[in-house]
Amino acid sequence: MERPELPLAQLHAFVVLAEELHFGHAATRLGIAQPPLSQQIRRLEDKVGHPLFGRHPGRVTLTPAGRELLPAARRALTTLVDGLTAAREVGSGNAGRLRIGFAASLALTVLPGLLRTFAERFPDVRLDIHEMTTAPQLAALHDRTIDVGLLREPPADDPELGFETVLTEPFVAVLPSAHPVASQRVARVGQLADSPFVLLPRAVGPRLHDQIIGLCTAAGFTPRVAQHAVEWQTVCALVEAGLGVSLAPEGIRRIRLKGVAFRRITPDTTRTRAAAAWRKKDPNPLVAHFLATVAGSTTKTTNTTNTTKAKTGTTTKAS
Repeated sequence: MERPELPLAQLHAFVVLAEELHFGHAATRLGIAQPPLSQQIRRLEDKVGHPLFGRHPGRVTLTPAGRELLPAARRALTTLVDGLTAAREVGSGNAGRLRIGFAASLALTVLPGLLRTFAERFPDVRLDIHEMTTAPQLAALHDRTIDVGLLREPPADDPELGFETVLTEPFVAVLPSAHPVASQRVARVGQLADSPFVLLPRAVGPRLHDQIIGLCTAAGFTPRVAQHAVEWQTVCALVEAGLGVSLAPEGIRRIRLKGVAFRRITPDTTRTRAAAAWRKKDPNPLVAHFLATVAGSTTKTTNTTNTTKAKTGTTTKAS
């Protein structure tokens, strides 16, 4: 396909002259003298190989070649203007695409609010949302296939990535409703020693997995893992089926299954951390805007928690 070298000034001059059909009026509108305008039109006609205008005393008319070129010239100029506008919007972080990975459990807690707030502030930004466990999110950030991750228990030693806490919460016991401990308001972790466990594979969330094992070890036993499941929804479904028990972040109790009971645990000394993750050297302004949304959400949650404490006069751990 031929790619003509066509200065935009010539194309713009052609469209203005086609609209004015008068060299003097067109020159005034363009803010140039009439001779330079005539030169631009001549050069464009040389490119086309045919006259674009018929010259008459005091006026001009479009030739058939000129009438054919005019719609394409207008489209080209409009496309360019739209492209420049879009580029400015993307460059300022007001438009474009943001790719977000998220842990499925966060869809039960912080994710909806973050996405809603961000979409309200930046309605022209396209959000590509990808459900991923922690390890795949970290790999995707390094591979640049996502821009931001929302994950659990980020690593402590990744120099290329930054992390911002969005939520901390305690663990709860996940029990079949017929389990003897389900009749209690609070479950002692040691009471689960004789039950098989349903857990996430360590490979998909090493630090979270190790926290759960640590809770059991502190209670004096090593859990007997009967089943693995990648998503918490599946973990709860296997617990409902009577295949075992589990320990899970508190937000998982929003999964409503008739045959599953969630109970607070004791000792209640461990918290799981959810964080936003990003590449430290990423220049994408959309990432900075999303992190500002995260910071605003975290501040709002903290302020709400502190207000509640002041009103009730009670002291609670962060959750």
